[in-house]
Amino acid sequence: MTKPSFVYVTYIATTPERLWAALTQPEFTERYMFGRRVESTWVQGAPVRYWGREGTVSDSGDVIECDPPRRLVITWRVEFDDALRDEGYSTVTFELEPLGGEVKLTVIHDQLREGSGVEKGISMGWPKALSSLKSLLETGRPLAISSPESAAVGEAAAIDVARMSSRGA
Repeated sequence: MTKPSFVYVTYIATTPERLWAALTQPEFTERYMFGRRVESTWVQGAPVRYWGREGTVSDSGDVIECDPPRRLVITWRVEFDDALRDEGYSTVTFELEPLGGEVKLTVIHDQLREGSGVEKGISMGWPKALSSLKSLLETGRPLAISSPESAAVGEAAAIDVARMSSRGA
């Protein structure tokens, strides 16, 4: 049985180098990724941590592949809730393709459990974060939908699904 995947494609008026920086540098991610700061050395096998504003790790994983500024593949596990953490690791792939003065960004989040809380959470979270990333790079301002306050709604829904799933409901 094929595991579900989430694919998001957008086109951003920027350079591959600037988009790569926005994906891999904490001063960028905290502005469009619900207040989370990414931390890694971005070499194969290195840990990846997304730190929430409260100083705890919200998501973690390891670098599988890193080819700046074209492709980044990481494992991903949600850490902020036991039921979501128990769903285990999935994989996130970022592919950057230059197209003149724009970059095609494809994000593939796969190896998800069907009907899982993580699947529900990322299906709401990635569109908000990536739309805000696009706005940040094109206008200098992220969208309000990617604020830490906005994240709470999606996180609560994901937690509910994960807890129901873990109880066999």
